[in-house]
Amino acid sequence: MNKGELVDALADKVGVTKKQADAVLTATLEAIIEAVASGDKVTLVGFGSFERRDRAAREGRNPKTNEKMEIPATRVPGFSAGKAFKEKVAGIPESAKVAA
Repeated sequence: MNKGELVDALADKVGVTKKQADAVLTATLEAIIEAVASGDKVTLVGFGSFERRDRAAREGRNPKTNEKMEIPATRVPGFSAGKAFKEKVAGIPESAKVAA
């Protein structure tokens, strides 16, 4: 599913125009990106969490020459799926879930 298909699905599910759904989706994604870029963690209960992760510098090898090279430290976005998301993808039926 690409962004256009997601906008169509949102518009149908919520009963708004595609233009409105696109504006809400775009604003949501921009807000998540800005929060994660500034170091905040964004948690959407049942869906998952977005966070900034730091990767340490490390030594690697050039696959063409097999020469050692230094890979610099960097920051990357990370996502951890929530429990409900994982269960839905795994196909765990509602009846198999144990009440807490």
